[in-house]
Amino acid sequence: MKTLLVVYHTRGVKTAQMAQALERGALAALKEADAEGEVRVVVKRCADAGPGDVLDADAIALGTPENFGYMSGAMKDFFDRTFYPVAGRIQSLPYAIFISAGNDGTGAIRAIRRIANGYPLQEVQEPIVARGDVTAEVLARCRDLGMTLAAGLEAGIY
Repeated sequence: MKTLLVVYHTRGVKTAQMAQALERGALAALKEADAEGEVRVVVKRCADAGPGDVLDADAIALGTPENFGYMSGAMKDFFDRTFYPVAGRIQSLPYAIFISAGNDGTGAIRAIRRIANGYPLQEVQEPIVARGDVTAEVLARCRDLGMTLAAGLEAGIY
């Protein structure tokens, strides 16, 4: 069984809404493909995710609010706690980023990409950034991302 890991942080609701939309999309894609037993979707807050989750993952979606032009401290902590325990133990995992931003999200994206290169993770889609409010269009894009990642795992693309 393959695993799509969704790791996110939020102190409010915006990034959580995005993570939930991504999860709904992934589950819908698996149901449509009649592949519910082939791929599992694991959604965890940064504080609850650890090295074992990364080692078990076949694809990862990372979600964070933009804090002071950077990823959240909780997302950075997740990276700090998992990087060395998984170093050299994973092959290039597909990943995607979703961000709720007060600004443009570029600082958070840049920081995540820099760290992700060291795991190594391979970005498979441009980041989704909700600037200000999380709109229906942003949630639809998150849902589509979940569908894409789950379908890619199920089809053996990732």
